Amino acid sequence: MTAAQVPPALPPTQQRRGAIVMLLITFLMWGGFFMVIPLVSIRYVDDLGWSAGAVGLVLAIRQLTQQGLTVFGGALADRFGAKELIVVGMLIRAVSFSAMAVATTYPFLMVSAILAAVGGALFDSPSSAAMVALTRPEERNRYFAVLGVVRGLGMSLGPLAGAALLRVDFALVALVAGGCFFVASGITFLLLPSVRIATERAELLAGILMALRDRRFMAFNILLMGYWFMWVQLTISLPLAARTLAGTADAVSWLYALNAGMSVVLQYPIVRLAERWLRPLPLLTFGMMLMALGLGSVAFASAIGALLASVAVFSLGALLAAPGQQTVAADLANPTALGSYFGVNALALALGGGIGNYAGGALYGFGREIGIPALPWLVCLAVGVGSAAGLAALDRRLVRRARLGVRG
Repeated sequence: MTAAQVPPALPPTQQRRGAIVMLLITFLMWGGFFMVIPLVSIRYVDDLGWSAGAVGLVLAIRQLTQQGLTVFGGALADRFGAKELIVVGMLIRAVSFSAMAVATTYPFLMVSAILAAVGGALFDSPSSAAMVALTRPEERNRYFAVLGVVRGLGMSLGPLAGAALLRVDFALVALVAGGCFFVASGITFLLLPSVRIATERAELLAGILMALRDRRFMAFNILLMGYWFMWVQLTISLPLAARTLAGTADAVSWLYALNAGMSVVLQYPIVRLAERWLRPLPLLTFGMMLMALGLGSVAFASAIGALLASVAVFSLGALLAAPGQQTVAADLANPTALGSYFGVNALALALGGGIGNYAGGALYGFGREIGIPALPWLVCLAVGVGSAAGLAALDRRLVRRARLGVRG
């Protein structure tokens, strides 16, 4: 695999500043997102009595809409630049999360979720492409490890703040979460340099078509759906399980504090250690196996302590897998259309995450109705193991072709 290399259009000092700004706004975005989204299931299922499947459908449509439209967000960034799209997208996300403060009907909640998806579609792949453009290939895996620490901080502090604000009112949670994105948009506008993320300016759909025709890249995306299927259980089935076993919504913040705390403390050193023996793709595969085992073990959790132990295994796998999936995507991407490639890469999250959100909520409720509460966790185990096996086979094929000098 050849690492994507975007010719630097900025002086090194501006590149470093841009990379730091991306870390800062990532913290705000993840903190704001995880302040409100994990509490959506608590708010509407437990407090208002809506079905878990209905709420899971809202989250699934948000996921599918955002990542589906992200394809075009990446293509627009290739043509017009990343900064402007990031600013506008975060402003839209700020409005959508604030709207959830008064969303007491199903249609209103659905509209708010779709609006949040549109905002995310505008800043998602441009942000990823900007990070690649602002880092050198040899430092990229470590940068993504640091990014994992920053995300972990946001994922930890966001739910803790959300749980504390929920004692006052869910509306306050939604407004503060929206405020995080508003502040992030201002920081981006004022401090992020205008970064070039494509080596040449092509027609809007040319980069998308190039990525869709890239067989190696698309094989990777299809298998990556399993990673996102498991990952989104943090926003639907795991919070419901935590609330059920502990009997309090505070347990959701415990779950996120554990997950994020492990990321903050272990992400960078463990990735530095693991990359001595494993390349990014095998590291991703190993991490996904641990994620699958962690979710599968939830089937045997009868108390909150056992659930947290399962989450610890899941989190260890996730912190190993996250830098790997980003680095592999960057390595496989064609630098002539980096934004478009990351937009197409988001389809793995659109489909895998969308299906995972809906299935997580639906299987959680259905499993309890038919007396098989282990059902969602066994499905997650099967999806994770199958996807990891596919990635291992893809890695063997890529290594064999590289040794033979075969391209494409």
